[in-house]
Amino acid sequence: MIVKQMEVGRMAVFAYLVGCEKTKEALVIDPAGDEDRIFQEANENGLQIKYIINTHFHVDHMLGNKRMQDLTKATIVIHEKEAHALTHQSQQMLNMFGAEPSPPAGKTVKEGDVITVGEVSFTVIHTPGHSPGAICLYGNGLVFTGDTLFVGGVGRTDLEGGSFEVLASSIRDKLFKLPDSTVVLPGHNYGSAPKSTIGMEKVNNPYVGSRS
Repeated sequence: MIVKQMEVGRMAVFAYLVGCEKTKEALVIDPAGDEDRIFQEANENGLQIKYIINTHFHVDHMLGNKRMQDLTKATIVIHEKEAHALTHQSQQMLNMFGAEPSPPAGKTVKEGDVITVGEVSFTVIHTPGHSPGAICLYGNGLVFTGDTLFVGGVGRTDLEGGSFEVLASSIRDKLFKLPDSTVVLPGHNYGSAPKSTIGMEKVNNPYVGSRS
């Protein structure tokens, strides 16, 4: 499996390029800027991008959807609760980020669905709290957590549809049930390191860890 963590755009967003070494099928998680660089990285690794996955609908995570799809013809994927919101962003927010409107999702997912590229598969974990349809992707010893769980932090919950109680429940009841060795790959470079583990977050995260 090929995994490339790439800090993109103006908001320290982590986009991810994930591919199957055997079949060369790949997916991109949260293209939030520097789409040509992501595409070039895929080409350099011989990867064909099949899916563009948004962990949630917020503009800072989907602003590259259109350019990425123009480059790859890939299918946009988002949780079923946020497919409408993805294409109904406020013009003010789009202007603030210099973003083009996203094309509609070609595929929606829900809890327990599996997304596969080649011989690499990830299970969708629905983790509301930051937004109603936020998702994480789990598989192969990794969990891509979007804005649900950061290294030493959590996503904000003061936006429409957000709830700290719901977010904390998503983390404790779902993410913290994963093996402690699971590598946490967050949606922003906001922590002391670019990645962590579930075990480390259980102990050290001041918002939802055992010391909270």
